Amino acid sequence: MDQPRPNPFWSFLVGVGKFINFANHFIFNVVMLLLLFLALLAISAGLAARSGDGLHTLQDKTALVLDLKGTLVEQYTSAPLERAIAQASGDDQNRELQLRDLTAAIEAARTDSRIQRIVLLTDGFDVSGFAALGELGAALREFRKSGKQLVAFGTAMDQKQYFLAAQADEVYLDPDGGVMIEGLGRYRLYYREALQDKLGVDVHLFRVGEYKSAAEPFVLDAASKESREADLFWMNDLWQRYVDDITAARKLAPGAFAAMVTDMPNRLDAAKGDLARLALDAKLVDGLKTSHDLETLLAERGAVGDDNDSFRQIDLDGYLAQVHHHGLSLDGSKPQIAVVVAQGEIADGRQPQGTVGGQSTAELIREAREDDQVKALVLRVDSPGGSVFPSEQIRREVALTKEAGKPVVVSMGNLAASGGYWISMNADRIVADPSTITGSIGIFGLFANVPRALGKIGVHADGVGTTPWAGAFDPTIALVPDAGRMIQSVIDHGYEQFIGKVAAARGSTPDAIDKIARGRVWSGAQAKERGLVDELGGLAAAQADAARLARLGTGDYEVHYIEKPLGTFDQWIMNLSRNSRMAALVRELGPFQSALLDLSGERIGHELGWLQAPKGGAPIRALAHCFCGL
Repeated sequence: MDQPRPNPFWSFLVGVGKFINFANHFIFNVVMLLLLFLALLAISAGLAARSGDGLHTLQDKTALVLDLKGTLVEQYTSAPLERAIAQASGDDQNRELQLRDLTAAIEAARTDSRIQRIVLLTDGFDVSGFAALGELGAALREFRKSGKQLVAFGTAMDQKQYFLAAQADEVYLDPDGGVMIEGLGRYRLYYREALQDKLGVDVHLFRVGEYKSAAEPFVLDAASKESREADLFWMNDLWQRYVDDITAARKLAPGAFAAMVTDMPNRLDAAKGDLARLALDAKLVDGLKTSHDLETLLAERGAVGDDNDSFRQIDLDGYLAQVHHHGLSLDGSKPQIAVVVAQGEIADGRQPQGTVGGQSTAELIREAREDDQVKALVLRVDSPGGSVFPSEQIRREVALTKEAGKPVVVSMGNLAASGGYWISMNADRIVADPSTITGSIGIFGLFANVPRALGKIGVHADGVGTTPWAGAFDPTIALVPDAGRMIQSVIDHGYEQFIGKVAAARGSTPDAIDKIARGRVWSGAQAKERGLVDELGGLAAAQADAARLARLGTGDYEVHYIEKPLGTFDQWIMNLSRNSRMAALVRELGPFQSALLDLSGERIGHELGWLQAPKGGAPIRALAHCFCGL
């Protein structure tokens, strides 16, 4: 619940943050443009000619090297200029990898006679959930079915990196590295004592559903019994699935992997602290090799590279450029299955990529509906939800698209909970990964007032109003008792709307939905058992469903992502970043470090932002948000 006007303290902090953010982007972009200008001068003068030129002919016995440094996303969240410079300068911390790009490259390599094998480098890989990880793993398993070899290498693997490595024919680990498998956990910060006892900020939580725990940290000092129960239920399901997948991939004895993880402290003691030896003894890897050892091995198996110092190889961007250059991309002659990505928190208005805007995402769905070439829509959802109204805007566009005769299939990614489920529920079919985090059908509101906090510094609010409600939602005065009753009434109404819409969309009743709702979170597999999703699978399964519903035969359609188009300058920047001369020069100049202050407490700032008032709008606003990511 958000108050109608911000108090001065929050406004000051937000203003400082906005100024720092603006200054950072301004300085970053100016310096990056300067680097690009220097790069263009160098290219035109031939200063970097030794690094090669543009698009080479792909030779036989080439290994596709998938260096996974970066964060796996459904859709880029950074601007083209920032991505181009990060890519060219080797700034792996800010690098993003689109899931669709990786799966497209793996699929193309499967049937490309010039690609002999895939080499998977797991260092620096990060992903927010297990659904996208599962889809990437499935693509790698399909590649192996072609008979081509898949080799994985890493220096230090966490459990998500290791999941991908385990799909390989051979897994190699640096002798000084290790594999660290922890299991699943979810821990949050709780603010009640700091806000209420220390600072004098009174936070009022209004909700429906004992499992709707998203805002509990503002009113409790530890997780509630219901929150612990629900979290452990879906996390155990995801963990068991992970254990089963690793056991099958590595052909381990039943129970061996789980026992190793549970007993890891003792086993590490027995290995005298050598994580690499422990991984080898547990058959998690096939051998211990340095990167140089691996390069020598692959050169012997394939061909020596042009530099005579490694094996013949091509990276992800270079290979995708080859694929598109040879006309394997869309030609626009076939009917299309449109894909709209809804990734990130759901907010009002138009939002940039990486977040979901009620207006901007609705416009993309409308664009698909009004395009005669588009025969069906797949809505790819990876969202914890957010505000109710923009969620409802998107849901309405989904319903209108169905009414227009175009099938809509939702593909749930890592997270499609609360508002993420709201925008999904009206699809013809909902496809979720077994490890998708979904459900959390519930509503909550927050209201914070600060008269006690102001009193600590000798500031007091007083005044008069023409009605009993004038100023009732002013955060500088104590909450009027009946105002709290009004807020709860709005939240109750919002919840009734939520379960009523789900019931209508899923062919059920509000009472039946209420029993599996009340804010409770489920895994994708658990949600299917309870009728909240129709099918378990990934994006490819959702696209196949959409084609079937649109009566399109296999191979008779193209998949087209509907996104905000890149401008001419942005497109030029992205093409330039793939030029090897540009990349070589920027690497020589050294990666540019952003001028943004490394502000500690970013996590705290983001969470406390939910207590801040919106600009304008109604004083009472319901939220359908789930803080349920891993």
